Amino acid sequence: MPAPSKIGYLLERLAQGVAAHDRENPSHHTWGIGMTSFDIERLGLEEGEEILPGIALQADGGVTGQFRILCDGEHGEGAVEEEEEVVEAVSTQPLEVAPPPVTPPL
Repeated sequence: MPAPSKIGYLLERLAQGVAAHDRENPSHHTWGIGMTSFDIERLGLEEGEEILPGIALQADGGVTGQFRILCDGEHGEGAVEEEEEVVEAVSTQPLEVAPPPVTPPL
């Protein structure tokens, strides 16, 4: 099990992350923290454990060393998706090609 100071540091960062998420998304309900299974085991914690009041720890496919705030809201719901324009790669006009320059023999 990691040193108590490391767990304290982790809990402080998790609380800051939840607070920042809740401040930016007041209509969303935060219910969990997502971490990789490797990080959960390495920290001596268990999946489903309540890590903060009302916040459960969940294993997800994230990146080792990082965590995600899990909530019931849809992030990016107001984002506009850009539609890619399909362009034909065939020209309708002929292209004139100049012959290569002739170099005199040495």
